[in-house]
Amino acid sequence: MNAEGKIYGINGPILSVIDCDSFRMAEMVLVGEENLIGEVIGISTEKTTVQVFEETAGLRPGELVKGTGTSISVTLGPGIIGNIFDGIQRPLKDIQKLSGYYISRGIAVSSLNNDKKWDAHMTVKIGDQVSGGTIIAEVPETSVIIHKVMVPPSVKGTVTSVKPDGQYTVNDIIVQITDEAGNTVDLTMVQKWPIRIPRPTARRCPVEKPLITGQRILDTLFPIAKGGTAAIPGGFGTGKTMSQHQLAKWCDADIIVYVGCGERGNEMTQVLEDFSKLIDPKSGKPLLDRTMLIANTSNMPVAAREASIYTGVTIAEYYRDMGYHVALMADSTSRWAEALRELSGRLEEMPAEEGFPAYLASRLSSFYERAGYVETLNKKEGSVTIIGAVSPQGGDFSEPVTQNTKRFVRCFWTLDRALAYARHFPAIQWMTSYSEYLTDLEPWFEANVSPEFVRYRNEIMKILHEESNLMEIVKLIGSDVLPDDQKLILEISRVIRLGFVQQNAYHPLDTYVPLNKQLKMMEVIYYLYEKSLLLVNMGMPVSLLREDDIFERVIAIKYNIGNDELDKLEDFKKEIDAFYNRLYDKNA
Repeated sequence: MNAEGKIYGINGPILSVIDCDSFRMAEMVLVGEENLIGEVIGISTEKTTVQVFEETAGLRPGELVKGTGTSISVTLGPGIIGNIFDGIQRPLKDIQKLSGYYISRGIAVSSLNNDKKWDAHMTVKIGDQVSGGTIIAEVPETSVIIHKVMVPPSVKGTVTSVKPDGQYTVNDIIVQITDEAGNTVDLTMVQKWPIRIPRPTARRCPVEKPLITGQRILDTLFPIAKGGTAAIPGGFGTGKTMSQHQLAKWCDADIIVYVGCGERGNEMTQVLEDFSKLIDPKSGKPLLDRTMLIANTSNMPVAAREASIYTGVTIAEYYRDMGYHVALMADSTSRWAEALRELSGRLEEMPAEEGFPAYLASRLSSFYERAGYVETLNKKEGSVTIIGAVSPQGGDFSEPVTQNTKRFVRCFWTLDRALAYARHFPAIQWMTSYSEYLTDLEPWFEANVSPEFVRYRNEIMKILHEESNLMEIVKLIGSDVLPDDQKLILEISRVIRLGFVQQNAYHPLDTYVPLNKQLKMMEVIYYLYEKSLLLVNMGMPVSLLREDDIFERVIAIKYNIGNDELDKLEDFKKEIDAFYNRLYDKNA
C-alpha cells in the first residue's frame, strides 16, 4: 500500500506534510482532490517536504497527499519526436484539446499516444540472449528517425516469445523473455526512467569529432565537439535564442531536443510556430521530424521549470542509447537557476551568493556532466551535446550562474551587446570567447578538411588579436600615426570581421556554410593579406591599396559565391594577383 499523509503547511509550491513516515526521497506524489503532481524533496521525523509541479492556489491544510511508490520519470517510446511537452512531459497539444489555451490543474494526459499503432519490425528471435540496451524492434517514428525499441537497462534473459512484424500500440507486449531467476518479463515499446538519474552506458569515449554547425565563427574559431558542452551567455537582445535556432536547424546532430526553460511566452510561441514550418535542409522533410520541444514558459510553476532540464536531458540520453547523436538546447539555464533560488528561499535554506542556493554549482555540474560521447550498452556510438544559454541580469558575466557554468563547459561563446547593437550577428565576441576542444579536434580537421585548416584559423585569430591591441592606441591618438603594416592589420581585420565572422542567418547562401568553403574563404583572405603585406613592405601606403575595390569584393564572397562553387574561390586568387600586379607596376 502506498504512503499517505496530510497537508500541514503551504508556501507557494512547497508543502509540509505530516502524519506519514513512509514517503521516500524523490518519490512522486499526488496532492489534494485534483491529484496535482509533486515530488518529495525533504524528509524529517516531524514532516515531509513536497514540491508541487502545478499551481497550488486553493489547496487547504488537511487535504491528502498520496504516494505513488515511483520517482518522477519520463515515459520513453515512439511518439516523442515531433511532439511538444511541458516540463513534466505532458503533451501540450493533448492538454489544449482538454482545457484550451491554459493548462488546467490536475489534468491527466498520457505522455505518449496509447491508441496509435506503429509499424514494428522485430530484430530478435526466440532463444536469443538479450540484456539492457539490446534492440528488440525497429519502428519508423518519423520520416527520418527509426525508433529502436530497447531492452530496459536492468533487464537480462532469454527470448521466449516474439510477436510477428506488424502494427502495435506502445503498450502491446511484443517480446517476452525469461530472466535469470526464471521469471517471465513482458517487453513493450515503452520504458520509464527517473529524470534525475543518468542512463547507463558501456563507456565514455574521448571527444574527437566536431559538431558541424555551418556557422563560421563556431566551426572555425570556436568549435564544439560531439558530446561536448557549450554556454552562450548574453544580455537581453544579443541573440541567444536566434543562435540556438541556427544551431538546431543546421548542426549535423541526428536529433534536436529544445528546452525552453522559463522563457517569455510570446518568444516560446514564436519558437513553436517557426519550428513547425521549417524544412530540414539535410532531408527536405519538416524539421520537427527530428526535433522534440519542451516548453516551460516563465508563467508556469517554477518547480516544473526546475524539472524541465532533467526531462530534456533524459530524453536526449534515451535516443543517444539507440546510437544517435543528439544536441540539447537549453534556453535558458539562468531561468532554471532562478527557479532553484525561489524554491530554496521558500525552503528557508541558507542563501549563497546573490541569493542562489549553495548547491547551484553541483546542480549545474550534474546537468552538464550528462553530456558525452559514449559507447552504448548495445555497442553503438552515440552522443549528447549540451548547449546552454545563460541570461545574466544586466549582461553581468561575473554573476554566479555564468561563473559556475564556465567551470563546467569547455566552449564559451560570449555574446556582446555592442556587436548586437551594431547589427553584427552572430554577436559572438572573439576576444572573450574560447573553445578548449580545438586541440582534440585538430586531427579530425587535418584528416577530413585540410592540414592547413587549423593554421589558417590561428592566423586569422592572430590578426583579430593584433587589431584589438592596436585599437587601444587608435582610441587614444587615432590611426594616422600607425605605420602602414599596422594599418594593414586594421584593414584585413575589417575584411575578416565583415566577410568571415559576420554571418547573415536570413541569406540563402550565407545562412549555412560547409567546412570546405570556410577553409577556402580563410585561404583567400589570408592570401590577400600576404600580397598586400608585400606591397606595404615595398613602401606602398595602405591608403593606395584601399583605392582598389578588392577588399570589398573579398567581403562580398559570402554572398556572391555558392557553397558548391569552390573553384570560383580558387580563381579569386587570380584577381588578388591582378590587384598585386597593378599596384606593383604602378610602384615600379
